[in-house]
Amino acid sequence: MITNALTVDLEDWYHGIELPPERWREFEDRLAGSCDRLLSLLDEAGVSATFFVLGDVAERQPELVRAIAAAGHEIGSHGCSHRFVYDQDEHEFRVDLHRSIDLLGACGCDDVAGYRAPYFSITRKSLWALGVLAELGIRYDSSIFPVRNYRYGIPDAERTPHRVNGGPLVEFPISTWRFAGRNIPVAGGAYFRLLPYSVTRRGIAAINRAGNPAVFYIHPWELDPDHPRIPLPRRIAATHYANLGATERRLRKLLGDFRFAPMRYVLDVA
Repeated sequence: MITNALTVDLEDWYHGIELPPERWREFEDRLAGSCDRLLSLLDEAGVSATFFVLGDVAERQPELVRAIAAAGHEIGSHGCSHRFVYDQDEHEFRVDLHRSIDLLGACGCDDVAGYRAPYFSITRKSLWALGVLAELGIRYDSSIFPVRNYRYGIPDAERTPHRVNGGPLVEFPISTWRFAGRNIPVAGGAYFRLLPYSVTRRGIAAINRAGNPAVFYIHPWELDPDHPRIPLPRRIAATHYANLGATERRLRKLLGDFRFAPMRYVLDVA
């Protein structure tokens, strides 16, 4: 049986709805509770994951990051500011990533191998970021999504793990199922909640039958259907709040249907 990569974007409910960082402190912190729920579910299933940690979380809740690492999960970087990479220049991105690595080091996580961009925002406009990742010692990236979306995506990107331009950096693109000539997103997040569970199951099974691992991602707040609802643009609200009550049941089933491990071990990145 193929082992797939299970990943968590460790951020609170307000981090990923395109609010500027100066507004983050206006909102209730709920990450500890939702993360405890997720960790318990993973422990029950006997599964370890990669947690891509936002710098704001590492700075304000270092004890949570330490607890996750102590439970046997891999710690990766999700940057600091949760800004679209393509809205930064190379210097801004380098500073953001360097600070993230330093904050994770202060949590006792000195060997950060992996990175995931906020909003999967390494696109054709920001492929230069892959060189910065390699420069700062990152060994694998999981930011490129081979779909078309208004915020992200490279629709014709390579769909399986590969070395970037033959260099040291490995790219593990967000998983899609090639069906009827289209790339169907089956990797998690809002797609996991909006599409029938059978689409996720069939898609990952098809990827595995082809001899390739899939990657699945989730946010702790997706296990917290009671987190605050605030006015948002319709397109953002439609995905952020959709079907949150189904997440735990579906995730429990997914962990039973497939084999998972942290991304670093799936890729065998030393």
